[in-house]
Amino acid sequence: MTIRPASDRSLLISYGDEISLETHRHVRRLVRALAGVRGILNLHPAYTSVLVDFDPRLRSHAAIEALVRERLEGVGDSAPEAVRTVEIPVRYGGESGPDLADVARHTGLAPERVVELHAAAAYLVYFVGFSTCFPYLGGLPPELATPRLSAPRKHVPEGSVAIGGSQAGIYPLASPGGWRLIGRTPLRLFDRDATPPPLLRMGDRVRFIPIPEDIPIPEGPR
Repeated sequence: MTIRPASDRSLLISYGDEISLETHRHVRRLVRALAGVRGILNLHPAYTSVLVDFDPRLRSHAAIEALVRERLEGVGDSAPEAVRTVEIPVRYGGESGPDLADVARHTGLAPERVVELHAAAAYLVYFVGFSTCFPYLGGLPPELATPRLSAPRKHVPEGSVAIGGSQAGIYPLASPGGWRLIGRTPLRLFDRDATPPPLLRMGDRVRFIPIPEDIPIPEGPR
């Protein structure tokens, strides 16, 4: 673990450069240790690091670093969090997945095989970010890795299921984006009236379930 200032009011805590389940466990453990601590304003987990924003009127860099080490010792023997598995229904291809054919061409697989491999894999939510509640999913079969678009789309529909390099993801809200769209889900990943609003959280497991074309997917704001 390395700790270094990232700004006058933040620290970056890193566990190296390797994306792995072990590193993910360290990140989750750190977030759990610092959640709700007075003086810490936000925690921004990523694949191998956590950015800690703090109130400089209440804490200094040195105080936050000492607090991190102290809190980590306190959660060293705590029980692991329960793991949820969330099933995400997906309508693959067609208007819902306009890039499925491009992924098939890039990988040298038939579109049906792309869908089969994508839906058969078990995914892990490493963290959420980029836009509101966007889940970064590890577990994409290596055969499906496909570069992002050379120019991002100005509009990606809500619920779009996508591939970006060796990562998988789902757009919770309509937004610009450069990932390859292979399907779309009618499931809402962000609901302001729900508690909590995001459907997926860091550490969740995800399985994609293919659904037939006659399952409606709402258009526009939901």
